[in-house]
Amino acid sequence: MERNEGLIDRLVRVLVLAPLLVLAAVAVGVGSVAGIVALAVAAVMLVTGVSGYCPIYAVLHRRTNGSPVSN
Repeated sequence: MERNEGLIDRLVRVLVLAPLLVLAAVAVGVGSVAGIVALAVAAVMLVTGVSGYCPIYAVLHRRTNGSPVSN
């Protein structure tokens, strides 16, 4: 797995999106369906932000790290 996320993309995922999704989950109720979905998406944002690899970017041949796309 080659990194395909840039620094700003990674920081937004880890420092903004994941915490906001956790807060949203708490607001709607952690045990509710919406809360569980929000926590799952927060976990994905955290893992992809820390690892620097987004599988959806890979499928779409996208990169935010400035390096050329390899096929």
